[in-house]
Amino acid sequence: MKKQLYLGFIIIGSLLLIRCINKSETAVEENSHKRIFPQYSEYTEKIIKSDSSVIRGLNLNVSAEVIKKCEGASPYADKKDTVEYRFQIDSVISYTVKYSLHNDSLEEINVWIYSNDSETTSKIFNELKDYYQKKLPNSIEDKGYVVYNCVQGERRPFVVSISDFSTPNKGQINLVIYKDL
Repeated sequence: MKKQLYLGFIIIGSLLLIRCINKSETAVEENSHKRIFPQYSEYTEKIIKSDSSVIRGLNLNVSAEVIKKCEGASPYADKKDTVEYRFQIDSVISYTVKYSLHNDSLEEINVWIYSNDSETTSKIFNELKDYYQKKLPNSIEDKGYVVYNCVQGERRPFVVSISDFSTPNKGQINLVIYKDL
């Protein structure tokens, strides 16, 4: 009888322990999927990646080493003055990020976003405009180009340009961030 009672306690204790472990794993999963930009689509969020910088957790003037560490993936191309990444989000959206450096200092970030869906392309384009309008007000818009000039405090001036080169069959957005010399 005592053996059955101990066995019952062991089984109940094991089940409670397993339940607690499963709950903590679920809590970790929920925290790891917390959205940075819930107001934008997940596509735009994955492209921007961070709100603490100009884009993707990076600002101009950083080294290639900082870029590679921040991206956390192997570059598609890694040359003396260029580091390039290619990302496939899903079957609809892919994008490339090309970092151009001079003397190991980031001078330009060139992002090309490709889509098979015109509505998704339009949504990403509008979300990028909204994101940069909030960060860098007073944009200039002309013939499909939206340009934001940044001159803030001690920071060196830079320009953000967003363009939509989409056709009826293929979505194509270009986002370029470069020093304004």
